[in-house]
Amino acid sequence: MGLWQTPAPMNKSELLNQLRIDRGASEEASPSRVRLWVGLAIVLLLAGAALFWILGRGEATQVVVVPARAIPAVGSGTSVLDATGYVTARRQATVSAKITGKVRTLLIEEGQRVAEGEVLATLDDAEARAEVDLRRAQVEAARAGLAEIRSALANAEREFERQRGLEASNLISASVLDATRTQAEALRARLASQQSEVKVTEETLQGARVQLDNTIVRAPFAGVVTVKAAQPGEMISPISAGGGSIRTGIGTIVDMDSLEIQVDVSEAYINRVQAGQPVEAVLNAYPDWRIPAEVIAIVPTADRSKATVKVRIALRTKDSRIVPEMGVRVAFLEEHPGIAGTSAASPVRGVLVPPAAIRQDAGADVIYVMLEGRAQRRAVTLGGVQGDVRQVQSGVAAGESVIVDAPLTLKDGDAVVPEHEANK
Repeated sequence: MGLWQTPAPMNKSELLNQLRIDRGASEEASPSRVRLWVGLAIVLLLAGAALFWILGRGEATQVVVVPARAIPAVGSGTSVLDATGYVTARRQATVSAKITGKVRTLLIEEGQRVAEGEVLATLDDAEARAEVDLRRAQVEAARAGLAEIRSALANAEREFERQRGLEASNLISASVLDATRTQAEALRARLASQQSEVKVTEETLQGARVQLDNTIVRAPFAGVVTVKAAQPGEMISPISAGGGSIRTGIGTIVDMDSLEIQVDVSEAYINRVQAGQPVEAVLNAYPDWRIPAEVIAIVPTADRSKATVKVRIALRTKDSRIVPEMGVRVAFLEEHPGIAGTSAASPVRGVLVPPAAIRQDAGADVIYVMLEGRAQRRAVTLGGVQGDVRQVQSGVAAGESVIVDAPLTLKDGDAVVPEHEANK
């Protein structure tokens, strides 16, 4: 028992020192671990950015771009007289049939464009067709009668020749020869009469065919249908019957290429107007659109009740927005204005772009411009038109690459590439 010794007791401070965790090693290793994680994060970000750039370049949308053209500087014109008037058509017609009849088919609608000679409507043609059939049968009967008379005449002429030979040999009397001669001459007269009859029946057939053709209503010239005045089943007549049950036409056609402006100018100021003078017109429906025009003629008569003289003005721009009977204000200028859509009294500003570059987005006019390989959305202010281009007063600078016919899916910031470069 003497060999075993009991360990000496330890105080509390020594026990606490043994239980304490040594943090020196971990604190020394912490900064290097942080630097490692930061480096890995930077590498991952750079790789992601490079991947995004590569993919973005690979999925760039092909677009057609054109440069925005600067508006050439021109001299300004000043207005010497203002007036109001209306758009009128020099060539328009209420189309009707040449005969009275019931409408069978109607092939027009308001706003429809028609070509010269195009069928617009047809009338009931049962009677006209029956008349044509009757006249055709008469012609055939007359021609058959003509053939019969020709055959009889040929036989009579041969008989006359035989009888004349016999008479020369004193085998028949002169009276027999005279009888055969008379018969041949009678047949010649019948032949001439029948030929006339055939001609009369042929002319009658032609007249019946004309009446049949009159049941078809055709466009007298190319234009646009502005009024549809009849319906299938209604009666129409080329003349007014004095009642409301018969229409005088099936509709109205207007030649849109013949549109012009007519204004009334006060007698006191007509000396400021002359033929060929430049004019700037503004439709009441489109107050921001200035249309170039010029004076055609001054109508050589005055309206006594209004003390005005009518002036005809030609439009230099053809546009579907210009329709007959629109109200218009005109300014007679001293010299030619700049372009359509610019005021003659103000300097020209903006650029010219194709109309296909302009699109509507949330009720605003916008244009997409290609800038550093990206599509950039621009809100723009539009001006007028000049031929096949449109004026943009603000939002696009001259020389910038404008995207034409931009895809509906194109958004601001999308990667784009010109079509000619994409095809290389």
